[in-house]
Amino acid sequence: MRVIARSRLELFWKKYQDSEQQLKSWYHEAKRATWQTPQHIKAQYRSASILKGRRVVFNICGNKYRLVCEVLFGQGILFIKFIETHKQYDAINAETYDEQTEGNKDSG
Repeated sequence: MRVIARSRLELFWKKYQDSEQQLKSWYHEAKRATWQTPQHIKAQYRSASILKGRRVVFNICGNKYRLVCEVLFGQGILFIKFIETHKQYDAINAETYDEQTEGNKDSG
C-alpha cells in the first residue's frame, strides 16, 4: 500500500513518544501489504474496525491511540485521516473526519 502521509505519523510519535515503535511497525507492515478488501485487513489486524466510507480504525498501543485511515483498495492507497488519543477519537465521527479539512492537525 502507498501510505499518505508518513509525516503525520512522525509528528504524532514526537508528541507521544510511547507510540513511536508501534507506529513505525504499523507503517512498515501497511507499506508492504497488498490488501484488496477489508477482510484482508481484518485477517492481519483482528482488532481493526471497518467503518463506512472505506474507513478503517487501527488500535495503537493497546487502544491508547486511534489511527483512522481511508483505504482505496483498487489503487493500493491508504490515507491517514486521524491519529490521536482514544479520548479525542471518541469526540469525532470517524466515518467522515479528516484532520486536514477540520483544521485540527497536531495543534497541541
